[in-house]
Amino acid sequence: MAATVLGAAAARVAYTLLTRRPPREEKLWLRTNHRGEPVTLLEGPAFVAGAVTAVAVAPGVPARMRVAAVFAGTAAGALGAYDDLAGSGDSRGFKGHLAALAHGEVTTGAVKILGIGAAGLAAAALAGTGRRPSTRADLLINGALVAGGANLLNLFDLRPGRAIKVGALAALPGTLSGSAVTAAPFGAALALLPEDLGERAMLGDAGANALGALLGLSAAHLPRPVRLGILTGVVALNAASEFVSFTKVIQATPALRRIDQLGRRPVVPEARPTGTE
Repeated sequence: MAATVLGAAAARVAYTLLTRRPPREEKLWLRTNHRGEPVTLLEGPAFVAGAVTAVAVAPGVPARMRVAAVFAGTAAGALGAYDDLAGSGDSRGFKGHLAALAHGEVTTGAVKILGIGAAGLAAAALAGTGRRPSTRADLLINGALVAGGANLLNLFDLRPGRAIKVGALAALPGTLSGSAVTAAPFGAALALLPEDLGERAMLGDAGANALGALLGLSAAHLPRPVRLGILTGVVALNAASEFVSFTKVIQATPALRRIDQLGRRPVVPEARPTGTE
């Protein structure tokens, strides 16, 4: 509970400060949504600040995991912000960015993918595996959970509130079990949900990557079979996104569609032109 409250409070304070005194290049943080309305990407840095601050000061977090979480959240958030601000806005997907890299084109997305992969391995090495001896296999599994989680949450940041809802549902079991590394981003994300649903702000790559990275890292001390099961699901969903539109799947599934639209502003249908006879 302490980490959840700390994450929520720190995220709200960070968002208030950032929006009241925005960066000098404020226009770089603005995007136009599907309604033609401006939304700010400053929700992402506010989430990173809130979640990382909460993990850093929350009681009961092992020292190695505390350092690893601060590093993972900050690194994933910084790399996501780089892609937010310097990227072209073209959606190429994981395969597209690596294909461009193979042809000598270094996209911001490729830099982010490689950077988060390296950061995931570093965070896994910092966190260890708790009381169990750590092996190279554990390092690779945990690093892949961090990097795969970061990429996966970003794939859901396509509609208001969607990435936060997915992240909150994924974080709920760990939060209820008392994991501060899960509870801190859980609280920070929920505190910013009204801004996201109200279409005033969005997580962007900075927030979504950081949220996914922290959730991936929070599984580092679970038994290996459990981690392998989670990783299998994360990899499968990341791979599926190259061929299937998550939005189309959600829209075609009534239960998922209701959850996705919960709390969102209603979509106003476009007026059809009336012809004269």
